Amino acid sequence: MKFLIFAITAAFLAEPQQIPSNPQEIPGKVYTAYYDQGGEGVAYHDTTPNNHGSGELNPLDGSYLHSFRVDEGVDTSYTKSASETDNSEFNFVTPPMELLYVGWTEPGEWTRYTVQVKKSGTYNVSLLYTSNRGGKVSLDVNDQPVLSNVAIESTYRAEDPVDWRQWHHWNVAELGRVKLKKGTQILTLRTSETGQMNYAWLEFEL
Repeated sequence: MKFLIFAITAAFLAEPQQIPSNPQEIPGKVYTAYYDQGGEGVAYHDTTPNNHGSGELNPLDGSYLHSFRVDEGVDTSYTKSASETDNSEFNFVTPPMELLYVGWTEPGEWTRYTVQVKKSGTYNVSLLYTSNRGGKVSLDVNDQPVLSNVAIESTYRAEDPVDWRQWHHWNVAELGRVKLKKGTQILTLRTSETGQMNYAWLEFEL
């Protein structure tokens, strides 16, 4: 089965109008919003057909961030700079602003990424995420489970007086260690339990 694939570059972050065209590379960050093309059941599985971020939470206004993959089922949004959203004092870590991410996750949903591994080795894998009540995620490599039902801690902050902001406290979770061979590989990120988490990137470090 042939996939069309995305990659992220520094130039793309600076000029988001440009569409990535190469595989994302490891070592480095795999940006979750740049999952493969191919649609439902091929590049992703989502429990609802509509993007709850682009065109819904973020009304269509002609901008790239508000229209990002609007016709696909994966729910995407981006970090906002206002203190009442993703740039608040209640973050565990501060994410870059205008960083696209996958959200509204539910158990059983998944996204797939074609990547180029530059060097064989055992990689430490971490996830930039938010979670208002905890959950579990899994990671496959070439359709084989490598990290299964990894517990993700809640980022709930009782001291935050704004209820909806519990979905916007960013943190980094260490998922485990994964062996990868040099060359083209297929990663699948799965929401295993609970859901209601946001995923911005997976980072692979030797």
